[in-house]
Amino acid sequence: MSKTFKLSPSDFAFLWNECKRCFYLKVAKNIRRPSTPMPTIFVKIDSIMKDYFEHKCTTSFHKDLPKGKVEFGDRWIQSKVFNHEKTGNKFFIKGKTDTVVKFDNGSYGIIDFKTSKIKPENVEKYSRQLHAYSLALEKPEVGKPFLKPVRTLGLLVVEPNSMSDDTNGCLFKNSMSWQPITKDYYKFKSFINDMMSLLSLHEAPDASEKCQWCKFSKHGVTNYAEENYEDFYPNKDDLMFMQNVTQEEIDAAGDAYIQNQVDIMRGK
Repeated sequence: MSKTFKLSPSDFAFLWNECKRCFYLKVAKNIRRPSTPMPTIFVKIDSIMKDYFEHKCTTSFHKDLPKGKVEFGDRWIQSKVFNHEKTGNKFFIKGKTDTVVKFDNGSYGIIDFKTSKIKPENVEKYSRQLHAYSLALEKPEVGKPFLKPVRTLGLLVVEPNSMSDDTNGCLFKNSMSWQPITKDYYKFKSFINDMMSLLSLHEAPDASEKCQWCKFSKHGVTNYAEENYEDFYPNKDDLMFMQNVTQEEIDAAGDAYIQNQVDIMRGK
């Protein structure tokens, strides 16, 4: 029986590279890493940047961009369901764009805002993310945003580099640069093949040696489950009285519960 996987473009950037096991557990088993909060300052900066560029011509983003305007900002998009012939499984892409622009020549572009200089080795990671958005827009699910052709992909990097005095306090001065990303669906298709082959495995792959989450899970998961044992059976005496069960039966059920929690957290 075939499976259908929901793929999030944001996971293509770093989670895929950080740990194939964590990626597999999230997508195939819906077991996620503990969430970490996004600092409010970055959310605020992102919102300010999008508001600033919303009504501006794209040539003000960078002189190398064709003339156009912002089509929409944060918006959920979703692709149709694709059949993956190699594995026999299916997938679709769902995510939220940063900014989509429409150029005067009739084509579209997808722009991701960044607030720090992009390391060369990270460009490829962001490329996969933007290609996923492009595919979702050009081959959408019925009723979802449909834009075609998407010909421009890139990162707009706005990086603070100095401060100056202002009558109401101070101002940050920012440098702005454009990092174009070459559109290459053949390369992206190869990435999809690798990803679907991984997700189609019957068991989770080995953890990355550098994955701190997996190291924590490996060394702390049994203790975590044992600590929650009392939450599962808060009062053994009451349970024995109400259910007419023996101490041995309760202990056996508790051991099964712990093992089940361990298996779930390890992706078995």
